[in-house]
Amino acid sequence: MDLNKFIENFAFQFDDTPMEDFKPETIYEELDEWSSLNALSIIAMVDEEYEVGIGAKEIISSITIEGLFDTIKLKMG
Repeated sequence: MDLNKFIENFAFQFDDTPMEDFKPETIYEELDEWSSLNALSIIAMVDEEYEVGIGAKEIISSITIEGLFDTIKLKMG
């Protein structure tokens, strides 16, 4: 699992936020476009791309894109 590819997949869930706004340290809940719909899209993307189930708890507790990446890596074993 590659962090840069994960950031790309994460950013694809947003329509209006420029790609340069997505970095490992980005606090995604602070993005102007962030919404519960984005959270659901990310949950679905993680399930489809990485075959890992995450929920709202992981989204809330991860805080940054890299934090969510690390959470998913741990779940992948």
